[in-house]
Amino acid sequence: MDEQLKIILIIIISVSIFGLLIFVFVKNYIKNKIDLLLKQEKKKLK
Repeated sequence: MDEQLKIILIIIISVSIFGLLIFVFVKNYIKNKIDLLLKQEKKKLK
């Protein structure tokens, strides 16, 4: 039973870390895209 619990905890922790990394990368990518679009809009308005 202890072995199964260890394996389950390792899987949960690994998936959580992987999900957090993907979240950070996607968040930064979207933020950069929005900043770029805002700069383009400001240039159009001038």
